[in-house]
Amino acid sequence: MKCSDSLQGLAASAEVNTCLERAKVGIPEFAEVYGHLELAQSILSCWDSWNRCQTVSINKAINAQEVAVKEKHARTCILGTHHEKGAQTFWSVVNRLPLSGNAVLCWKFCHVFHKLLRDGHSNVLKDSVRYKNELSDMSRMWGHLSEGYGQLCSIYLKLLRTKMEFHTKNPRFPGNLQMSDRQLDEAGENDVNNFFQLTVEMFDYLECELNLFQTVFSSLDMSRSVSVTAAGQCRLAPLIQVILDCSHLYDYTVKLLFKLHSCLPADTLQGHRDRFLEQFRKLKDLFYRSSNLQYFKRLIQIPQLPENPPNFLRASALSEHISPVVVIPAEASSPDSEPITDLVEMDTASQSLFDNKFDDIFGSSFSCDPFNFNSQNGMSKDDKDRLIEQLYGEIAGLKEELENFKAESTRGAVQLRGRASELEAELAEQQHLKQQAQDESEFLRTELEELKKQREDTEKAQRSLTEIERRAQANEQRYSKLKEKYSELVQNHADLLRKNAEVTKQITVARQAQGDVEREKKELEDSFQRLSEQAQRKSQEQAEVLETLKRELAASKQELQVVQGTLESSTQAGAEQNTRIASLEQERDRLSRAAEQHRDEMAALQAELQQLQDTLSSEQENSRTELETLQTQLRDKGTAHEAERMVQDALTRMEDPAHISCTGSADCLLSRTLAASECAERLRDAHSKYLLDGAAVGSLLPCLALFAHLVSDTLLQGSATSHVAPVEPADRLLELCKQCGSAAVSYLSALQDPGTVASADCSLVTACLGQISAIGEELRPRGLDVRQEELGDLVDKEMAATAAAIETASARIEEMLSKARAGDTGVKLEVNERILGSCTGLMQAIHVLVLASKDLQREIVESGRGAASPKEFYAKNSRWTEGLISASKAVGWGATVMVDAADLVVQGKGTFEELMVCSREIAASTAQLVAASKVKADKDSANLCKLQQASRGVNQATASVVASTKAGKSQVEEKDSMDFSGMTLTQIKRQEMDSQVRVLELENQLQKERQKLGELRKKHYELAGVAEGWEEDAAD
Repeated sequence: MKCSDSLQGLAASAEVNTCLERAKVGIPEFAEVYGHLELAQSILSCWDSWNRCQTVSINKAINAQEVAVKEKHARTCILGTHHEKGAQTFWSVVNRLPLSGNAVLCWKFCHVFHKLLRDGHSNVLKDSVRYKNELSDMSRMWGHLSEGYGQLCSIYLKLLRTKMEFHTKNPRFPGNLQMSDRQLDEAGENDVNNFFQLTVEMFDYLECELNLFQTVFSSLDMSRSVSVTAAGQCRLAPLIQVILDCSHLYDYTVKLLFKLHSCLPADTLQGHRDRFLEQFRKLKDLFYRSSNLQYFKRLIQIPQLPENPPNFLRASALSEHISPVVVIPAEASSPDSEPITDLVEMDTASQSLFDNKFDDIFGSSFSCDPFNFNSQNGMSKDDKDRLIEQLYGEIAGLKEELENFKAESTRGAVQLRGRASELEAELAEQQHLKQQAQDESEFLRTELEELKKQREDTEKAQRSLTEIERRAQANEQRYSKLKEKYSELVQNHADLLRKNAEVTKQITVARQAQGDVEREKKELEDSFQRLSEQAQRKSQEQAEVLETLKRELAASKQELQVVQGTLESSTQAGAEQNTRIASLEQERDRLSRAAEQHRDEMAALQAELQQLQDTLSSEQENSRTELETLQTQLRDKGTAHEAERMVQDALTRMEDPAHISCTGSADCLLSRTLAASECAERLRDAHSKYLLDGAAVGSLLPCLALFAHLVSDTLLQGSATSHVAPVEPADRLLELCKQCGSAAVSYLSALQDPGTVASADCSLVTACLGQISAIGEELRPRGLDVRQEELGDLVDKEMAATAAAIETASARIEEMLSKARAGDTGVKLEVNERILGSCTGLMQAIHVLVLASKDLQREIVESGRGAASPKEFYAKNSRWTEGLISASKAVGWGATVMVDAADLVVQGKGTFEELMVCSREIAASTAQLVAASKVKADKDSANLCKLQQASRGVNQATASVVASTKAGKSQVEEKDSMDFSGMTLTQIKRQEMDSQVRVLELENQLQKERQKLGELRKKHYELAGVAEGWEEDAAD
């Protein structure tokens, strides 16, 4: 009887649970008294059925399917915690789930557990604290997985642990964080230290919420409608709970910060304000991004934060703060969920369900014979009837009392609610009046402070004015003295200038006299040198004559001896002989004088002949040069005029309306631009040779014709490409084409004028072509747009282009080395030879690496394609193929850039740092090619070993380039040592200050360049990620 009354008197699901718990103990006793074992078994089976229903709902809510948690299953789990006043059943089911083996399962567990902490029974937190360490271990485990749901689960588990710790430390805060201002004040116990610590904990709590918010958004591809897909909704569904938490945490943080600023100095709370501003910007951005998603528009109304953060330094700004309210529409439920009803209504429904279950257990015959008294205990029928009537009467009375009690309770509750509403309205009015009074007092206090400050400022200004007047009088006196002193200095300076002019004039006269003396001395030295040479030549001639006379004297002596021998035989013959000898000596003297005169005449004739020959040869050379110059000018003017006409015709055709229908591709434009740039380089070289040697006009004229043809073709192709390009690039491309044509016409006109042919320069044309090429690169389709069947051909083309670029670079380096050996000497030749030699070694090492990469690539394709063709293999492994293409392009581009930098260094126009950066960049590009090549290679492959060895060779060659560049730089800088011998102390101090200023400027520039480098690398990684499809891979 008591059990029946208790079951019929239950008013809430909590009483049902209590009754069921008691029933487990009391029903066997009841069964022993009345003999109804079926009643005990039925009630226990009802409890078991509820447990099974709860287990099924938990398992349906937390499953491995990548879809959002259904609201009806989550709601059943929440009601279950209120039924059993805890979460024992939830954790008993969750502990059997493989949360560490499936990331999606763990993610949905976090979502459901977050709902239970917010909307479940208050004992859910107590029952869950014991599992806090297990959640931390699971968070660290999922943190090692960088893809998919790994990082999401790790951050979500950290958030749940932070939430449990926050509510454990602050038990006054409910799980859903809904509190009034009075409850918030009570939570801090009116202690500023408690408010300070509570604000820090809320910052940490909100930081975890924002980290989960940002991580979920960064894991989604926002370029697609991810919010309408099942996978996207699975990731976005938990953010509803995060938005609810963030709105309350933001509101409480603002109110606590205003309270702290009213009690503590502003400098003490600078860290709080900085942290709040950072979280304010993040939360505002995330709320804005969330409100634009279709998924959230259907389920929740997200508030928008104000444009500017609150000004905590102004106390009246608190009245301007509006608490963000998250509105969940009544129809905000997923299509497969049930309508959300009040928990009390659910409990009432549960009570009705339990009553029906009780009636089903006892059957419809309970009204006439509820416990089968007719067949028990030997009682008579009349006694049983009386007992039944008595029991029915008691039941009716109890029901009437229960109804009266319920009615009175309802009336009392309505009255209390009305009174509470009135009190709340009065409280709100009083708070409003209080806030107005506080604002007015604050305003008056502010005005009073401003007036005080103005009075103090006025007094200070008056004192300052008096002091300024006194200083002005002293300055006037000082100015008078300085003016007198300045006049004296000016007079002295004028006297010194006059003296200086006189001394300078004397020095100039002395220098002129000294120059005249030196010139006369030099003339005397030249005259003395000529006289010495003439005396030496005459001495030589006299020596020759003397030698001839000696020979003749010796012959005469021999003849004299012969004559003396014959003298004895004939005295008369001797006298005749003496006479003959005397005549011979006279004849000899006469002949000697005649020979000397003849020799002088011959020398004079030879000198005159040589002078005539020199004059004739110079006149012939001048005639020939003038003739060639006239011929060259004639041909040059004709060819240059024709080239100018060709380019002008191309500019005219660009303006022709008939040309508008012509279209072109970016690839064709790039090929034409490249050819025109190369021709411009050859034309520049030919022009330089022509200026050095006018006979080299034969190499200049063909370059002029080809240059005009390629530039005209580039202009027309650029105009055609702009017709199919977007508006902004098309306008820039068309303007650059016009500038390029105008520059080419100006250059060709300068070549026709003999006065400007030496100053003609085609660098402006080359610069315009480079800019046109850059726009063409922007208009080219991305590598990802290449059809899958074209990837194989593209890989082969890029590898071949890379090899060709390396060979071209090697040839250019050899050519530069030959030019350096021919035109440089000394230290410059030594430095250039060392640098170009190391660059040649690097090009050879890269060539070996490219060949090894091609061999390894061929091996990979042959071993991995099976029966498929190489093109099908490339199409199947498109990501790997695109990596090879990108790496090959980077290597070829790096080789070209490094050769250009080396050329500039050799010419003295570049810097050694550019060459070192280029060498390191090409080493990084080759490393990328190695990594892309060996991704799919067998680790025991011989070609892989060759590739790795070639990579080490490239690294060594790069180090050699850097070392040779540094050595050459230090060797060149040693020559530029400063000379301080002629500097005074003031000059040295001045240069020291200039050096310090320069050091500060360079340090500032270095810091800015590092920041710029960081931004460039960041943008490069973003563009590389877009090009390589990293975001798509992450989303997959």
